[in-house]
Amino acid sequence: MTFPALAGSSVVPIRVSVPGDKSISHRAALLAAIARGTSRIAGFSSAGDCAATLRVLRDLGVSWSMDAGVLEIEGRGAAGLGASGAALDCCRSGTTMRLAAGLLAWCDFSSELTGDSQLLRRPMRRIAEPLRAMGASIELTPEGTAPITIHGTELRGITYELPVASAQVKSAVLLAGLHAGGTTTVVERVTTRDHTERLLRAMGAVIEVAPGVQTTAVSVRAGELAPLELPVPGDLSSAAALAAAALLMKVDLTVEGVGLNPTRAGFLNVLARMGAGIESAMHTKVPEPVGDLHVHSAPLFATEIAPDEVPSLIDELPLVGVLATQAEGVTVVRGAQELRAKESDRIAGLVAGLHGLGADVEQLPDGFIVRGPSRLRSGICDARDDHRLAMAFSLAGMVADGDVQVTGIDFVGDSFPEFTALLAAFQ
Repeated sequence: MTFPALAGSSVVPIRVSVPGDKSISHRAALLAAIARGTSRIAGFSSAGDCAATLRVLRDLGVSWSMDAGVLEIEGRGAAGLGASGAALDCCRSGTTMRLAAGLLAWCDFSSELTGDSQLLRRPMRRIAEPLRAMGASIELTPEGTAPITIHGTELRGITYELPVASAQVKSAVLLAGLHAGGTTTVVERVTTRDHTERLLRAMGAVIEVAPGVQTTAVSVRAGELAPLELPVPGDLSSAAALAAAALLMKVDLTVEGVGLNPTRAGFLNVLARMGAGIESAMHTKVPEPVGDLHVHSAPLFATEIAPDEVPSLIDELPLVGVLATQAEGVTVVRGAQELRAKESDRIAGLVAGLHGLGADVEQLPDGFIVRGPSRLRSGICDARDDHRLAMAFSLAGMVADGDVQVTGIDFVGDSFPEFTALLAAFQ
């Protein structure tokens, strides 16, 4: 798809809402499936990745229905999942694969998790190692990737320190701990998103979060979960893409009913450091903080992002790269090597795409440098079948001198199918 450059104008303030949070939707569906009773989840994400989670649950014998935007799941209890007659297709969703592995590790049957070619390239030893330490029998390819074969067995609780900050790995271990003997503890040196912990607490799980000086320990014990009555807040990562568009186009934006979880708010903090006006009005705090986000346009200035900030804005770093091309000064991102293990190598892809548009950008082993401001030109950006890169390059096209063609724009449906339509509000 080609994105024409737009001329700045005195556009009236824009108010939008975004679809339900993808990370919360995945976790809510999986936990509801093993609760006892009917869960109702309003505002379930429209993302293709979350649809993959629902299909996997159906293949495991879980009944669910969607009516008027409310997902109902008939929870079958901790031992209620059933063997699938075929491999479980996670499509392109790493969250589906990694979290489902945590549930399947204690089921009394064998399962195979597979997916599209890009998912089959992503690292899976990071979940296999702690689950094996709990007693699970897990087989990967020699390269440490999927397909994953899991032979369910009795598990024991462990204490596991995350070698790499990963909310997916933390969640996989906690989900396995729901049916393990003793206590299962995950120790984080850098705090990652805590949606799983919040949902477990809302469902009555025995869970404890113990923050320390240098680490945080999250512990869970086996037990039955109560069903959920959950309104899913708007996805903050989706709101972030629109916030970046507002700053590039110099308009004011309000995103209504968006999740404001502090473990996801790193991008908002970075925007404030870059000079943007950021305000939020919270109206719900439990189980997730929710409110309206206000973004006020202002001249942008460069910033530096340190490694300990990265987990709170890992999905938004490509947006930071685009904004940095229009900011005054040198923006440096370090400690973001995890970007190389996403749907694509996002560091290499981002740098290649922005360089092709004339940006002064440099690749680092664990991040990137952008020297701004740059006058972007027309060109072709390869999103490498990656939804985050596709959105970032689409925004770059809004301020380029000429049309920017983004190959792979259809993959925005993995996380934000409404992106292109909502972006039209800025034209």
